[in-house]
Amino acid sequence: MSILVHRSSHRLLGSLGILLVVVLVVSAGLGRFPISPFEVLRLFWTRLSGTPLPKALEQASLVVFRIRLPRLVGATLVGSALAASGAAYQGLFQNPLVSPDVLGVSAGAAFGAVLSLFLGLHPMALLLVSFSFGLATALLVGLLARKVGQNSNLALVLSGIMVGSLLSSAISLLKLLADPTNVLPALTYWLMGGLSAIKVPHLFIAGPFILAALALLFALRWRINLLTMGEEEARTLGAQVPLSRTFIILAATLATSASVAISGPIGWVGLVIPHFARMLAGSDYRVLLPASMLMGASFLILVDDFSRLLAASEIPIGILTSFVGVPVFLMLIRRGGAR
Repeated sequence: MSILVHRSSHRLLGSLGILLVVVLVVSAGLGRFPISPFEVLRLFWTRLSGTPLPKALEQASLVVFRIRLPRLVGATLVGSALAASGAAYQGLFQNPLVSPDVLGVSAGAAFGAVLSLFLGLHPMALLLVSFSFGLATALLVGLLARKVGQNSNLALVLSGIMVGSLLSSAISLLKLLADPTNVLPALTYWLMGGLSAIKVPHLFIAGPFILAALALLFALRWRINLLTMGEEEARTLGAQVPLSRTFIILAATLATSASVAISGPIGWVGLVIPHFARMLAGSDYRVLLPASMLMGASFLILVDDFSRLLAASEIPIGILTSFVGVPVFLMLIRRGGAR
């Protein structure tokens, strides 16, 4: 039986991986300058093999590699990070309604970015400041929770809500003080979340942090399985609960803050995707976590395609994810009430 389950898990992850590749290839050709999937594959082959690029594909190569590919890579990283963080938080706190916003990390990173825009800092400085505020928020929340001493999970959630609310108020204050003609529109648009501003330098700054955080979560996925059983059971099975919880929270926080730094706050991905992945993969985090990463990447790429193509002007991606997230959230509340 275990061999059959193992094989079915491999088939599921393989199918999700193939789906992600198909979505990437098709999305690379979508836009105001349409390119067929065959031409996209041909462009990648010429890059990988070093063969000369036909003149007929020079403009298509410029569009794909200079404009669309950085955005697609950004969507892949951000979607994977938010979905994996949401799955890890839900398992750690044993709460299906927990998302990466639970520790106030998204609000901290958003405040750092808004402060940078308010002060007129360079875009690279915006990434670093946003990332730093996200990590600082996580450390502050952890410190406040440690002062409580009892029921650490509940203390972390409540501290995150409190600090996140405070930072949201600080963002509102900066918007009130911002120049209404130049700065305020930029602040408002960035807070809606989006991938249009992602460039190659952004990926070189945030990408290594996201990949390192995802690798750590992937390595600790079996420990999340133990922590979902409760602290006493996890200790009985030999898990070092405080150390495991610290590393899992650190990795999820790192992934979230780095993602917000390059895309702005994109809600609901970390709440919705882990539930969809759980429907397919079950509750075993050895399968659920990589399934969440793959589904999160595909989901955010598809939503970004809609944001680019639905209207003449681009729709902020955070608006579109809300249209998916809110109905699922209401469905979860209804199911929880029925139980």
